[in-house]
Amino acid sequence: MAAIRLLPDLLISQIAAGEVVERPASALKELLENSLDAGSSDINVSLLQGGVKQLRVADNGQGVPFRDLALALTRHATSKIGSLDDLENVASLGFRGEALASIASVSRTHFISRDATEKHAWRVTSDGHHIETPEPAALDVGTIVEVNDLYFNTPARRKFLKTEGTEFGHCEDAFKRIALSRPDVSFILQHNGRALMRLIASEPEKRFFEVLGADFSAEALNVDESASGLRFWGMTAKPTFSRHTRDAQYVYVNGRFVRDKLISHAIRQAYQDVMHGDRHPAFVLFLELDPSLVDVNVHPSKTEVRFRDGQAVHRFIFHALHKALAKPSGISNLVTASQAASNPFTSSANPNFENTGALTFPTFQSQMDLRSDRSNIDFYEKMFDGMEQGFRSEDAATGVSLESASRSSDQNFPLGFAVAQIHGVYVLAQNSLGLVVVDMHAAHERIMYEHLKNALDEENVPMQPLLIPVSFQADRLEVATVQDELSNGQSNLRQLGFEIALLSPTTLAVRAVPVMLQDADAVALARDVLRDLREYGGSRALTERRNEMLGTMACHAAVRANRSLAIPEMNALLRDMEATERSGQCNHGRPTWFQVTMAELDKMFMRGK
Repeated sequence: MAAIRLLPDLLISQIAAGEVVERPASALKELLENSLDAGSSDINVSLLQGGVKQLRVADNGQGVPFRDLALALTRHATSKIGSLDDLENVASLGFRGEALASIASVSRTHFISRDATEKHAWRVTSDGHHIETPEPAALDVGTIVEVNDLYFNTPARRKFLKTEGTEFGHCEDAFKRIALSRPDVSFILQHNGRALMRLIASEPEKRFFEVLGADFSAEALNVDESASGLRFWGMTAKPTFSRHTRDAQYVYVNGRFVRDKLISHAIRQAYQDVMHGDRHPAFVLFLELDPSLVDVNVHPSKTEVRFRDGQAVHRFIFHALHKALAKPSGISNLVTASQAASNPFTSSANPNFENTGALTFPTFQSQMDLRSDRSNIDFYEKMFDGMEQGFRSEDAATGVSLESASRSSDQNFPLGFAVAQIHGVYVLAQNSLGLVVVDMHAAHERIMYEHLKNALDEENVPMQPLLIPVSFQADRLEVATVQDELSNGQSNLRQLGFEIALLSPTTLAVRAVPVMLQDADAVALARDVLRDLREYGGSRALTERRNEMLGTMACHAAVRANRSLAIPEMNALLRDMEATERSGQCNHGRPTWFQVTMAELDKMFMRGK
């Protein structure tokens, strides 16, 4: 066995660099965090060849005094913590004292800084092996860190770096993450001598617009909830503005960008029944809490955290987002194509940001509280004068209540009133903005789904006994599931509003179904419910799998395609949509309606040309 020996400091720093400085973007992140910790209000980033040839960060922070300059590039030297108590309550972005030393050990680094008390600046240089003696330099108060030829002395590591374009892309992402976290700070990003982004200090909403583009801003919802010392705020895009990847997801804990599984799970849970399974939401969200309640010393990259009470944080985040997404959908936050084209920060100026939603097709669906706006009363009164009698009709055969369709002078109807149905699939309605197109099955499915969820939450799913029970041939597993249910008094089935009897070893009979599902196919509905109870067990089906099971039930109950609806039924559907949470998407995450404005229709037909 070889003798045990201490490793040289240089080798230790180079080993640490493998964790801390994975690529130029990692070094940029560390330098930007140091600039913010120094109280900078203006930060300038300049890159050459994707940051591999040179990475330069200049700031106007407080600077490093001469007496501390020799320690600036030394391993485990930091001004941010001095004790275990400091570590457990760390509020700065950097604190480990590894980043600058690691960067200096694998590059040719120039560190120039001036403290406000100094007559001039000082420069200290590292060639990857040793640190030179500080020498005078010219600089205003602040710091410049210039990193040249990254990994020049560790060629095995350097060969793993990608092309210039790829490395710059990672650097740009790191720059955006930092810029989003501090709207109060001005930033400039240059690459190969070309200025690509200039961000002045501004309000958060404007910074989000500048970095993520008009598409995101037009489709984003504000989130701001506080409770028990926690605050969760920012902007999250509505479900119809979704993406194929997670590249537009930014989460910060006390100003630090993190990739945390607990937070990600809470966000996914909030979106789970309003977004299609293969899509991902876009958001910029900030969690603020007492530093003592979160451990940031989990990994050298400092992108992982641990919460003292993870369950409480999970519940808080879930409910905050759930509340924001629960508002009925309508029309607002609109950005026209001409407005977007004239703005330098839209998707055309951000090729990495996928262009989805309102700007790619002459239809849109955005966010507005459908229950609050009364500005269109006069418009509807004039357009539908004399039609009240039709809206008060009721179709007893369908079981659709039309009570909400009656009109009075103190109501308004943002989704307008139905004028036609196309191929038994889409309802066309006219509102003050123009044309509304509704997928009637998807919309009714969401309405039924929300009703079922509310009833189950209140443990009050009313049953409708069938005058003539519906019997069907069942397989062995279906019969066994009913036998298990009978042994415990059918408690799970009754909670869901069902009563199913065993007629013979191969025959089951549906004797009661939920009132709101009485027009659904009783046999198909019963088979699906029994399958969920069998595969997941009664308790799990009613907790973890509850939403999926209720979604299946709602789909059975929703009005089917190719079903002809009368005008009063269509209007009843519109009124129910206006009163239902999350009505902009079905429970599979697909949109339920779109708006086409008169201006867009005029453009399609070239009116006014």
